[in-house]
Amino acid sequence: MPRLNLTYASCKYDRIEALRSGEVRAESIDLNVMVFPSGRQIFDRMIGGQEFDASELSASEFVAHAGRGNSPFVAIPVFPSRVFRHGYIFVNKRAGIRTPKDLEGRRLGLPLYTQTASIWLRGHLMHQFGVNIDTIRWVQGAVESGGSHGNPHTLPLLRPVAIEQNRTGRPLGELLARGEIDAYLGSRKPPSFGTDPDVVRLLPDHHARERELYRRDRIFPIMHLVAIRRAVYEANPWIASSLYAAFVEAKRIAWTRLRYAGSLAAMLPWLQDEIEEIDEVFGGDPFPYGVEANRPTLEALVQYMHEQHFIAERMPIETLFVPLPGATGT
Repeated sequence: MPRLNLTYASCKYDRIEALRSGEVRAESIDLNVMVFPSGRQIFDRMIGGQEFDASELSASEFVAHAGRGNSPFVAIPVFPSRVFRHGYIFVNKRAGIRTPKDLEGRRLGLPLYTQTASIWLRGHLMHQFGVNIDTIRWVQGAVESGGSHGNPHTLPLLRPVAIEQNRTGRPLGELLARGEIDAYLGSRKPPSFGTDPDVVRLLPDHHARERELYRRDRIFPIMHLVAIRRAVYEANPWIASSLYAAFVEAKRIAWTRLRYAGSLAAMLPWLQDEIEEIDEVFGGDPFPYGVEANRPTLEALVQYMHEQHFIAERMPIETLFVPLPGATGT
């Protein structure tokens, strides 16, 4: 069988580097890995124009399309981006916000209401801190520059939410420092954090809270998954298993390099100590692929999206991913 040429768009991660370099080759596929500086650029081009055969894709945007039916994409259970988010809530000290409940009735900035990071954070606020998010007024825009965060092609919410677009011409990070919004949550730290003494984390003990979330609920928030254009998959359904196996092998190589203590693979002075913590908390692999190893996290995301009016009902997790005969989670 001749090899199939496919394009794959991704951010630059150690876990896909062996695929990008050609050290790992997907069986019967010549994969052209295209690297972008931010996920938002990939998502806008994939959802807006289906420019790639496969790509990293916002988990929430994929689930939203799947929940409405007739999605142009299918997915494999590979999760290139995961981030704990408790440390991404910032407040202006002058606003008098001391606890998450104090966010009720306030104006909060965020990059996109539909962003996966924002969905996770609102879900945490609801379920862990009892915050009534319906009382919050949301201000949407870029945190580092004026204007919008990318050019998203998002589906409308199933129920209206109090969202306004930032039209001041100033970034949300500046609005937070000036006190024009009370707090900010999202996927990045605002530039004013660390430079303006009034901009602080709401949860300075976020690391401990994130560890507890995982220990208690087995949730390590998934941000992105790997999507394939449905037309490409239906013409060549075997590519799902081929790509999955290649992603698993590329991740194995990255972990082996990261664990080598003779010289550090990343500029983290205590990298080996952090790996010991990972082994103790996650059993050695915080980035597992496959459905079963990620069921608690995926079920929480779908629940949050249902509660926040992105999807009409919670779908079984298995229906989000194409079958992978013979594949096991790893």
